[in-house]
Amino acid sequence: IKAEIEKTDSDWDREKLQERLAKLSGGVAVIKVGAATEVELKEKKHRIEDALSATRAAVEEGIVPGGGVALIRAESALGDLGLSGDEATGADIVRRALAEPARLIADNAGFEGAVIVERIRAEGDGRGFNAATGEWVDMFKAGIIDPAKVTRSALQNAASIAALVLTTESAIVEKPEEEKEPARGGHGHVH
Repeated sequence: IKAEIEKTDSDWDREKLQERLAKLSGGVAVIKVGAATEVELKEKKHRIEDALSATRAAVEEGIVPGGGVALIRAESALGDLGLSGDEATGADIVRRALAEPARLIADNAGFEGAVIVERIRAEGDGRGFNAATGEWVDMFKAGIIDPAKVTRSALQNAASIAALVLTTESAIVEKPEEEKEPARGGHGHVH
């Protein structure tokens, strides 16, 4: 844009280019969205807002490989902690929970999730499974990434909820409704 400002002979073009440069360097952008219906417009607006939030999070803390790969890599932090009893059981539960996103992504795409998780563990850093194509790829090069802040926050929030549930002495839950026998044809009573 700076080069175009220097090249232009038109004052009007120069002014518009300077406005554009100011908006870009000041972190301001205008995104115009069009749609055939109001419902479609709202859906597009929500997608753009999600993308902007993810971009801000990525700028703050960086990116990690997506598709659950970063969480599987985090399993190594649970390596040999020298735990026993309930603590070892807790670490094992966390280890299994870290693999769940990748397993579910693979399962939902029609692949065998447990097999995919084991191969991700065996692959090198940054490599993972592209569930859309069924190929093993470098997740960064394929653009399959997550903001580190989102991944970290999800893990922290899950740990917080788990701690809350584990330390709660009682909980109020909705009583499941008893399934009634389906109505039979005829005159309203059972023979």
